[in-house]
Amino acid sequence: MGYAGILVHVQTHKDARRRLDCACAVANMFDATLIGVGAEMFPLLAPDYGYYPMQTEWCGIMRKTADENIQRARELFDEATKGLAKPTVWESGVRLPIEAVTEASRGADLIVAGAAPNHHDTAYDDVSTGELVITAGRPVLIAPAKGPALVGDKVVLAWKDTREARRALSDALPFFKRAKAVLVVEACGPDEAADAGLRTSDVAAALARHGVSATSKVIEGHGLAHDLLKAADAFGADLLVAGGYGHSRLGEWVFGGVTRDLLRQETRYVLLSH
Repeated sequence: MGYAGILVHVQTHKDARRRLDCACAVANMFDATLIGVGAEMFPLLAPDYGYYPMQTEWCGIMRKTADENIQRARELFDEATKGLAKPTVWESGVRLPIEAVTEASRGADLIVAGAAPNHHDTAYDDVSTGELVITAGRPVLIAPAKGPALVGDKVVLAWKDTREARRALSDALPFFKRAKAVLVVEACGPDEAADAGLRTSDVAAALARHGVSATSKVIEGHGLAHDLLKAADAFGADLLVAGGYGHSRLGEWVFGGVTRDLLRQETRYVLLSH
């Protein structure tokens, strides 16, 4: 079992290059087809107060700019993917990127995205990684802004007994199976340690039945992103797998949450499933 199709939104600014490089590396890892999406939209003048020639001229200029940006993205994609073993796929259009990427995800097993916020762009030319996690129905691998390339020899699965974590367990199985060591970790208070130990042991045993070298550990904490990243550091893992948005996204925006903090960190590869 592996990933047969990897999907990535391609942009031309330098921050997006790490995302593309990561997608190429993962495609090589799993001998997968890489699907590149070039998409950009532009806002209409509103209201136009009857100045239809101005509206038409504006749309023409903005359409030309979007077409040029998408063409440059295509050229960058073609250059970056020259060394891939399998032929690539390119999809493009002048439309909102989140719509284009979400629709294209039907042909992919994994989406590679950038950390949030990716850049100073808007919804007209960029994809919200948090929104992608919720809407795409595919696991999303987040390439951090800094740090070395993904190796994936050691992987941490952040466990919480939720639907999202179970989904992440299945979605990340190809990474688990190629890793040399996997740690299932749950952070909790002292009163919950015994139950957490049973839960993480069950998950490690489930992974072992797939031929994965997995161990489990319970750490003291509140299950915050800081706790999970610290556990990954101690284990020497460059990939952290977790369920995304177990609470409402509005709640995370207002009060903070693990998913939001994982999206904002800049040094760790994170795979999220919702």
